[in-house]
Amino acid sequence: MEATTQTTQTIQLKGVPKTGFESILTPEALSFIAELHDRFNERRLQLLEARKQRQNEIDAGQFPDFLPATKPIREENWTIEPVPTALEDRRVEITGPVDRKMIINALNSGANVYMADFEDSTSPTWTNLIEGHINLKDAVRRSITFRSPEGKEYRLHHKIAVLTVRPRGWHLDEAHLLVGGEPVSASLFDFGLFCFHNATTLAERNEGPFFYLPKLESHEEARLWNEVFTATENTFGLSQGTIRATVLIETITAAFEMDEILYELREHAAGLNAGRWDYIFSIIKKFQKHNDFILPDRGAVTMEVPFMKAYAEQLVKVCHRRKAHAIGGMSAFIPSKDETINRAAFAQVSADKEREASQGYDGTWVAHPGLVSLAREEFDKKLSGAVHQKHQLREDVSVSQADLLNTKAADAAITEKGFRANVNVALLYLDSWLSGTGAAALYNLMEDAATAEISRAQLWQWITHRATLEDGRAASEALYQQISEEEFEMLRRSFERAGKDTLALSTARFLLDGLVLNKQFDEFLTLKAYPHIQ
Repeated sequence: MEATTQTTQTIQLKGVPKTGFESILTPEALSFIAELHDRFNERRLQLLEARKQRQNEIDAGQFPDFLPATKPIREENWTIEPVPTALEDRRVEITGPVDRKMIINALNSGANVYMADFEDSTSPTWTNLIEGHINLKDAVRRSITFRSPEGKEYRLHHKIAVLTVRPRGWHLDEAHLLVGGEPVSASLFDFGLFCFHNATTLAERNEGPFFYLPKLESHEEARLWNEVFTATENTFGLSQGTIRATVLIETITAAFEMDEILYELREHAAGLNAGRWDYIFSIIKKFQKHNDFILPDRGAVTMEVPFMKAYAEQLVKVCHRRKAHAIGGMSAFIPSKDETINRAAFAQVSADKEREASQGYDGTWVAHPGLVSLAREEFDKKLSGAVHQKHQLREDVSVSQADLLNTKAADAAITEKGFRANVNVALLYLDSWLSGTGAAALYNLMEDAATAEISRAQLWQWITHRATLEDGRAASEALYQQISEEEFEMLRRSFERAGKDTLALSTARFLLDGLVLNKQFDEFLTLKAYPHIQ
């Protein structure tokens, strides 16, 4: 069933047309997105302004806390609507970008769920986005195939993972589609295209559509998504609650509003997910003016440090009280040809997944098919034949504002090695992103935009607040410029030896310098970098 939509505004398609794009960018699909824009973009922009106001309050020392106005929501014994059968067992979820080979391998990986990502692991080039939608349309219809340059054939197995989709966050625009002269919301673009082509097909099979929602900062932002879901279900004649969403709790403000976020989405909610790098990035961003929140090397900020442990356990407690799934964070390791590296990394992955399972999580994330069985083994031990552990109510957990803000507990050092690693990884990731690849294999890890965000944010924080390194030196612009020059030259020579073009790397350095040395903190790296890929 196709949507019947109307808009009084002019629709302008700015993206370069390619063969096959017309199957996705139909007049009806674009009209549906334009209708979503007409109905919801003004409220989206108001919410983005509210973010700025909240940032001003935090800058002035009014730190986030549990909201007095929504205390009744936190205290009442409501629950979300029961999740569909397809989302009952989520013990292992695999995530990745929307390129054709990745989709097939992820769906075939043995994971319970695959999150197809238009956000942090996809560089939002026009080609990546539209080919991604073509790929997902084929995957939903199980007709997707791929032939590698070497002649290897890829096709779907009989049993595949359940598909979920992560659109881009509320803060991003899609510059290639204008409605009434304005760029549309990237969130509504990604969501709208996927729903227009696939919602009815998935609903007929009781398989969705299912989504992951990134970067939410308040329950009001969740309320807007709920309104979008309801309007979409009405447009396509779907039952209310057909669309389900899992929310990534990856901002410090959202951590204080987990109950409220689930409440706003309660008929459309499926659960919450505990991110890591984006959450730490949010801590740096939100408390940018305050030197009490300086963090050590990012590798030292593990899920075991008290403020991260408080966040992780609060998420399980909230989810299980509300009958929602609690999904753990990412293991980004990529299996190596070096078995010594693998043994050490696999031991770390197993320990991380054992921790999550013991905390009460119902499932977890991996970035590579080679980790699916490892993660499953730890959750199988804990679940003992069940499909989740929502009965673990974690009534032993009592988290306060002080617990969530106690970053002093991360008692570790800032080292030159950590400083260099942040410069190096930020440069390499930006080079990859600008070149059209949003999931970058770096040092046996599958990195996405969140890694670059925390890397550049830490550099800015350390320099701005003149943080002291382990060896007694102060983080300074001069130290950054010295290390940045050394790391850039090392990478440039490496690229040249490999016959790789260095233009994107040079642009990456230009962008990173601007982000790190700017007196004002830039809210998102991707906003600064986006014009360079259009």
